[in-house]
Amino acid sequence: MKEHYDIVIVGSGLGGLVSALIMAKEGYSVCVLEKNNQFGGNLQTFVRDKTIFDTGVHYIGGLSEGQNLNQYFKYLGIMDQLKLKKLDEDGFDVITFEGDPKEYKHAQGYDRFEESLLSQFPEEEKAIKTYSKKLRETCSKFPLYNLNKGNPSYGQDDVFKLNAKTYINSLTNNKKLQGVFAGTNFLYAGDGERSPFYVHALSVNSYIESAYRCVNGGSQITKVLIRQIKKFGGDTFKHHEVTKFNVNNGVITSVDIKNGKQINGDIFISNIEPKLTLKMVGEENFRKSYTNRINNIESVISAFSVYIVLKPKSFKYHNKNFYHFKYGDRVWDAQNYTQESWPEGYMVSMGINKKDDGWGDSLIAMTYMNFSEVEYWQDTFNTVASKNDRGQTYEEFKAYKTEIFITELEKKFPNLRDCIQTVYASTPLSYRDYIGSHNGSMYGYVKDVNNPLHSFVSPRTKIKNLLFTGQSLNMHGILGVTIGAIITCSELVGKDYLLEKILEVNKAQEV
Repeated sequence: MKEHYDIVIVGSGLGGLVSALIMAKEGYSVCVLEKNNQFGGNLQTFVRDKTIFDTGVHYIGGLSEGQNLNQYFKYLGIMDQLKLKKLDEDGFDVITFEGDPKEYKHAQGYDRFEESLLSQFPEEEKAIKTYSKKLRETCSKFPLYNLNKGNPSYGQDDVFKLNAKTYINSLTNNKKLQGVFAGTNFLYAGDGERSPFYVHALSVNSYIESAYRCVNGGSQITKVLIRQIKKFGGDTFKHHEVTKFNVNNGVITSVDIKNGKQINGDIFISNIEPKLTLKMVGEENFRKSYTNRINNIESVISAFSVYIVLKPKSFKYHNKNFYHFKYGDRVWDAQNYTQESWPEGYMVSMGINKKDDGWGDSLIAMTYMNFSEVEYWQDTFNTVASKNDRGQTYEEFKAYKTEIFITELEKKFPNLRDCIQTVYASTPLSYRDYIGSHNGSMYGYVKDVNNPLHSFVSPRTKIKNLLFTGQSLNMHGILGVTIGAIITCSELVGKDYLLEKILEVNKAQEV
């Protein structure tokens, strides 16, 4: 460890790692500090019964040749090092509803996407074509999403004021098609009253363009990023929990580490959620109006997940994801469950390993869960790096919820219970402790169409050498956070300059 770094990055989620790599490529001395046993934030994987499970990255969009994430990853030098499997082109996402045996498919590529929906809803051509066109039109309003120069006009353009549910429902009176259009809203915790259409469009568009799974889990992205960071002279440290940012005359001079070290730097990039960052810096170092605004931004709901190790050769591998809803007319309301109705909807994804023999070895199912359900244990903290036992009542709670969830999953997959070797579960507390998100939030901060600027967080802070990156800024997800890191680093090296560099690398590789 050096005595002093140009750039100190706190937190090793994707935003922190991409920021570190960009700045290391630009010749800055960089270090990344991570409190946990594993780098990567939502890219983390874990192993149970020799089976790899993803915690957050179940599939990735925009990775085919020439597409946006493909170009960003090529610039970072990681694209050719990833082991990927393309999901079914004729139906990578499948939307289903209880009581309806049909599987409604989202296909890859816009032509195929439209054709597939038209075959399922032949009388709805106008609605399908209009929806498809609107997705692409909306995405074109975000320059960096398309590797173009310019800024999105926050709060001024109508794109920020269009409600997703209202717009989708205006296209057709067919309730089932409305549900199929909106059916993957688990990707951004869709809320009928508040979710903007642009969040829907940016979330689903890149998957329609192309959809892939990471073979043996998303942590491979972390590993290749760290290899690249080291190649350009950067340092990365696990088990280095930052407890405090030290401020002197309005600038941060160093951070204190739980193990007693102090690390000095010129510029500090926090990949920790802004609310927590403010506390660690000291709220007195910011204007009260700023801290109040950040602290009052609502966090997205959390999740309850079951991780199932399947008995060998018992359950066919599905090269697609399932989004299932208990009530076809409540596609936008699964977050508003009651204890009696939970879970009202879920997403199912399967792991893919190198064997790829047609059989599944793991299945992950996720559904919404409010943090209030685990508040009783909120003062406990448990990770691999900091082991604690939350007690028998917590284990009983998880077992009780797991049983309800599996019973629900059996309605869609009738033979599932017979195929289970072992099952594990995670709650909002697991997400909070491992990812560091406020109350275990799945996707950072709520984007509210009724108040577009309220949840906008600039990478620049009122402390001139402190910047933010991560899923709480612009958009969540692999693509959103990568673009967010580009925006953060642009504050230091210039947006047009950085974009030119990215385009140059891609042009050179084409030749």
